[in-house]
Amino acid sequence: MDLTSLAVAAIAVSSGIIGWDFMSRRSATEPPSEAHRNLAELAYYVLLVGCFGLLVILKIMSFAGILFSATVLTGVVWAWNDFIGAKKRPAGKSEPVFVEIARGFFPIILVVFLLRSFLVEPFKIPSGSMIPSLLVGDFILVNKYTYGVRLPVINKKIIAVNDPKRGDVMVFRFPEDPSTDYIKRVIGLPGDKVEYRDKRLYINDTLQTLTPAGPYYVSSDSGLGTTVADSFVEKMGDTEHRVILQSERAPVSLPSVHQFPLKENCSYNEAGFTCTVPAGHFFMMGDNRDGSSDSRYWGFVPESNIVGKAFLIWWNFGDFKRVGSKII
Repeated sequence: MDLTSLAVAAIAVSSGIIGWDFMSRRSATEPPSEAHRNLAELAYYVLLVGCFGLLVILKIMSFAGILFSATVLTGVVWAWNDFIGAKKRPAGKSEPVFVEIARGFFPIILVVFLLRSFLVEPFKIPSGSMIPSLLVGDFILVNKYTYGVRLPVINKKIIAVNDPKRGDVMVFRFPEDPSTDYIKRVIGLPGDKVEYRDKRLYINDTLQTLTPAGPYYVSSDSGLGTTVADSFVEKMGDTEHRVILQSERAPVSLPSVHQFPLKENCSYNEAGFTCTVPAGHFFMMGDNRDGSSDSRYWGFVPESNIVGKAFLIWWNFGDFKRVGSKII
């Protein structure tokens, strides 16, 4: 059974139990038993998880939208009970199960929603595009206010704070599918000329320094083998970070380049590409230069797609030494 079918089944079963609970309460002359209340409470939990889970699976609503909706829903139920429902309820009659659930969850969901929306948000690294800086399985924290305070869900900036800098590791909404978050390094700022020729990066006609740092062994996606890459320390302005290159790979795979907005700002050939970053956009690349789907292929990232700046690895089940490492 796939996740969609599982969610639909959970919604159907829990809805049936809630309907039975509602009808039995209307005809009952005595308060429901503890087992009855526990079953009804579980059904409400399953219904909520099933409904919100289905919305996420079908990409009807983002996780941020789910949190916002859950906050509003539980807050409305809590307020209705305190100001209207409790006053109309006969003395001695217990609160409905859904009111108990809303009362217990509202403050928790509200705190999580505010922290995640305005302070920090956790992410898990799903791919090797940022090797060696970030590894598959790293759990990271992203600062949500470094680049400005944004309204949750719609992601509209309302208070400007700092602008992204070259070399920042930034999380953003993927331009081709805004429901998906990507993480890459900021290479080009608005107005910059970004050139990548023969595996060398130029920004505004200035070559970015590469210092050899020895071989780096990259595990294949299947886990059945490794590839030897060359690692370097790349200096970009005042910042330094590691990148890896595979000499046998082309600077850009021309057949993989998509049609994207403002593509006329770029020119491609077998030696590489040159792009001029348009106003209000950023050019992003992965540190695993030959294993990254980035702005070379799908274009520029609008400022409105910014989520935040990655700053800390807080967990990795496979390598505890990475826990607490700063992201540079």
